[in-house]
Amino acid sequence: MIRASTTAQASIVVLNTCTVTSGADQDARAAIRRVRRQNPNARIVVTGCYAQRAPQEVAALPGVDLVIGNSHKHQLAQIALAARREEWSVGPFVPLDALTLPYQSPIVDNERPTANGQRPVFVSDIFAHTELLAAPVFDAANERTRPNLKIQDGCDNRCSFCVIPYVRGQSRSLEMQRIIREVNTLVDAGYREVVISGINLGRWGRDLLQPPSQAGEAVSQRPTTNDQRLVSLIRAILAETTLEKLRISSVEPMDWSDDLISLVASSPRIAKHAHVPMQSGSDAELRRMHRKYRPWHYREKIEKIRAAMPDVAIGADVMVGFPGETDAEFEATLRMVEDLPFTYLHVFTYSPRPGTPAAEMKNQVPVHVARERNRILRELAAEKKLTFMRSFIGKTVEAITLNVVGRDAEGDFTEALTDNYLKLHLRGANQPNRWVKASITDVVSGTLAGDPSDALTVFEPRSLTPAAAAR
Repeated sequence: MIRASTTAQASIVVLNTCTVTSGADQDARAAIRRVRRQNPNARIVVTGCYAQRAPQEVAALPGVDLVIGNSHKHQLAQIALAARREEWSVGPFVPLDALTLPYQSPIVDNERPTANGQRPVFVSDIFAHTELLAAPVFDAANERTRPNLKIQDGCDNRCSFCVIPYVRGQSRSLEMQRIIREVNTLVDAGYREVVISGINLGRWGRDLLQPPSQAGEAVSQRPTTNDQRLVSLIRAILAETTLEKLRISSVEPMDWSDDLISLVASSPRIAKHAHVPMQSGSDAELRRMHRKYRPWHYREKIEKIRAAMPDVAIGADVMVGFPGETDAEFEATLRMVEDLPFTYLHVFTYSPRPGTPAAEMKNQVPVHVARERNRILRELAAEKKLTFMRSFIGKTVEAITLNVVGRDAEGDFTEALTDNYLKLHLRGANQPNRWVKASITDVVSGTLAGDPSDALTVFEPRSLTPAAAAR
């Protein structure tokens, strides 16, 4: 099977969906309609969280040929390539026809209900999964330089607004030596930066069994303590691989231990980037959200991170319009955002998710109020980001070149990403997958502009293997 260069050329199109908000569901439906218009003959396979949460709803959408939930995502290729209905029985799982709806719309060429008029659906109990099966994920824009390695999935928290635990299951970790092997494989293929990620990354390792002792004692059935935590994993990656740069994705505030902060600050091989979900600056609101920290805890973590790393990029998720959010509670969030040294924010307007406690709460915030609060925070975040970016004018930064070359009024530029997670237009057509130092000259349209300093190249160019470059 060859990867198509465009949707219109594909015989099978796989849509990996999100369901964290109602807007995400709408985006998924719009994507299905768009693919159907662009390529009426393609088989459309829908997977991911929306498929796991509402398989009947997804299966009933015009154009959808196959629904594969997160429970079966690791078998997606095998299922999607099956030619006949009788082949759609994979491993210990079988299609749950009871979860599909009879097809209602008129049949056209690319709409293929099964013989009994139902869409094939592969969804099972996500909580039955105790093992994480993962492979590197390559973002389309940056796939030749920054693979994303998922090392943890699921979540044992129960935030009152969040549907993710119900579509991702319990927290599951990839074993340390498997991660080391994956990272070494990526390094051998030529990659210079790897992003480790997870739904609740800071909980990595806590579900793994303790290894047997040197005396040959039996493996403990109790959760691990110090031997299998995120800090020990990062140390192992640094010690057992030659990876040039490790980037850590979102980590909850309670998991930013002093050891983790110190390790990130002290190692030049770890990107200076901390994404720390906040959600609210109001104590009462955090309690209603069932978040496991208080505003003063959060403030302390952010201040420690900034003190240890003056140039670190600090990002946060913030929610507005949570049920019962008063003007005073929103002002508490606004004041915290103003006070703390954020580089960027992901601002979300609360969206009721079926089956979550928050969806049943009283005092739902009017949509127009929530949208106005969203606007206020986004404008404040934009100001803070611009101030942070301008602080680098006249300075030299490290950045990795991506695989996109553009052109503006001043000539060619190469897209790059700095160590501290800022977009950079590097003057000239530069080779991708190089860590370079760049002199920052300006900030244009929310992007750093700079000139390369070839004499200050951090690492010699490394070519990707043909297989990696073709991904």
